[in-house]
Amino acid sequence: MHDANPLDDPTADPFEVAAAAAAKIAELTGVQRHDVALTLGSGWGRAAELIGETTHTLAATEVPGFSKPALEGHAGTLRSVLLPSGRRALVIGARTHYYEGHGVRRVVHSVRTAAATGATTMILTNGAGGIKEHWTPGTPVLISDHLNLTADSPLEGATFIDLTDLYSQRLRDLAHSIAPGLDEGVYCQFRGPHYETPAEVQMAKTIGGHIVGMSTALEAIAARQAGMEVLGMSLITNLAAGIQQTPLSHAEVIEAGQAAEPVISALLAKIVAAL
Repeated sequence: MHDANPLDDPTADPFEVAAAAAAKIAELTGVQRHDVALTLGSGWGRAAELIGETTHTLAATEVPGFSKPALEGHAGTLRSVLLPSGRRALVIGARTHYYEGHGVRRVVHSVRTAAATGATTMILTNGAGGIKEHWTPGTPVLISDHLNLTADSPLEGATFIDLTDLYSQRLRDLAHSIAPGLDEGVYCQFRGPHYETPAEVQMAKTIGGHIVGMSTALEAIAARQAGMEVLGMSLITNLAAGIQQTPLSHAEVIEAGQAAEPVISALLAKIVAAL
């Protein structure tokens, strides 16, 4: 049973719902504009404390179009953060995953809302499986490109958007200037919620993938449609199925995220400060 949500109405305009959500955020926070938005996935949550001063925290369910998180380890909040530069960050701790079955409009609603608040930079983070064997759990990796294996899109109708440089080279160069050792990889979004089979991981590797997960690609497409500059980062929480020899578990993902959180959150805070 889905919770009642304006995006479930097929006649609703998702951009109007996003505009209503942005207006509600402005009303509840008194902040008329946000400049940058961050979606903090598994392992990245502490960055919210490090990037600046949180002046307002909202339950996402107070804002039109947002859903209650289905997953342990996800906060279910929206935070307005005052950065040292005086700019504003909207921190999204309320990601709706594709596998929840609510439809793509709800998956990308947070990104469209961020754009409607005025944000021109979208930072998307996740916890994911790694295909490169030298990536140990806790390794942060920049997303250089993606393979959308959901067979779905947030774009509706005859909407043609160029994704050639979807993951901003400028922002990746900025991240490299702060952490020269950062590796990059191509992110594969599978539908989930099951983890990939070893054969599926080998398929992803064969077609050019390095990171496997269940989020981010659809959000990045929506961010580009909204005219935002996108930076994607994955925390490698485990080696993907068939690459590592032990079974995969959500507990392992949470544990690796908690162990790496101080380091990767500090890194992300430095990148935000340099924007």
